[in-house]
Parts: sequence; structure tokens; C-alpha cells
Amino acid sequence: DDLAHMTDAVALGRKIYDNLKKAIQYIVSIHIPIILIVTLPLLLLWKFTNIFSPVHVIFLELIMGPTCSIIYENEPMEPGTMQRPPRKMSSSFLSLKQLSVSILQGLMITAGCLGLGYYYLQQGGGESDVRTVIFITLLFCNIFLTFVNRSFTYSVFRTLTYKNNLVLIITLITLLFIGALLYVPFVTRLFNLNSLAMPAMAACCLIALVSTLWIEVWKLITRYTDSL
Repeated sequence: DDLAHMTDAVALGRKIYDNLKKAIQYIVSIHIPIILIVTLPLLLLWKFTNIFSPVHVIFLELIMGPTCSIIYENEPMEPGTMQRPPRKMSSSFLSLKQLSVSILQGLMITAGCLGLGYYYLQQGGGESDVRTVIFITLLFCNIFLTFVNRSFTYSVFRTLTYKNNLVLIITLITLLFIGALLYVPFVTRLFNLNSLAMPAMAACCLIALVSTLWIEVWKLITRYTDSL
């Protein structure tokens, strides 16, 4: 009969539900470019069609696993969570709007990665050059996607203030992996990549930013329309 902790139980349930939804949306978004980067060069008859081999896909899965299972699991409850009305029992886990946003995120990342790879292809780059810029851009996209998907309401600048030390740890580990992929000869040969000069590295990072941070404009519009 003691209902003193009922509010805490509801708050915990809402936090778990929201964090699980963020993890699922992240998984949907990041798997779309993996699938399309493997298939589209084949369908579009690119000069180089073997962009990703199993070792690349396995490596990406090893990077994505801790992101969805560790980072989002430990995200704090967002402001205003307890002010929301109760969720209808008939509502689906992911609404059509939420699923559409995740799919669009994946398509934008795909366009950014393949667009940069196609540019290098047209400039006479070899297979390893094209593979390298696509793979590194996708890894940067994964980092930025992790940050922007911490909230689909508040901006990334606000979510940076959320206390979750695992975000920094996983990000640093990913950056170390990127450094090893590009500048440790054994690892570079294992993944059939090439080292990148700083301008090329900056281009990968810039394309990744554009491919992921557009969601911040969508968040701003959503917050404005919800306030009306």
C-alpha cells in the first residue's frame, strides 16, 4: 500500500523507454548506410564495387554495439520527461514519424559517404583511396550520430551537458581506432586502406558533419511548432 516511490518508478520506466527508443533509432540509422554502401556501387556499376568486405562490416558492428548498448543505456532522463501525458497503450513503439526520421538520417549518411567516394573515383583515385574515404567518413558519421541522437527534442549543444562519461570514452576509443586504421601499417593493410592527408581527413569530417547535423534544424523546427 506504500505509494511513496510510485513517481520514481514511473520516472525510471520513462527513462528506460526513451533510452531504448534512442538506441533502436540509432541502430536503424547507422545500418542503412552499411547496407547501401555495399549494394549501391554494384547496382550503379561503379568501377570499384567491393567497397566493404566482411572485415569492415564486422569492425563497424564492434563499434556500434557498445554505442547502442552502453551509451544510450546510461543516458540520464531528459528535462520535461515527467511533464508528458501518459502514453496511449495503443501507440506503437516507433511512430511513423520517428521511423521516417531515422531512415532519412541513414539515407543522408549514405549520400555523404558515397558522394565523397564518387568524387574521389572521378578524380582518378584507386580502389583503396575510395574505400578509405568512405569508411572513415562513415566512422565519423557514427560519432556525430551518437551525439545528435542523444535527444530528438533538445539540441546537441544542450545534450553535451548531460552527464554520461561513457560518451567521451567510446568517442575517444573510436578516434583511436581511426588513427590505427590510417597510420598503423599492419592495420591499414588488414583493412585494405590508405593513409589520408590532413585535407582529405578534414573533408571526411566535414561531410560527416553535414550528413548528421541537419537533424538539428529539424529539432529546432519541431520545438518551434510544438511551442505554438
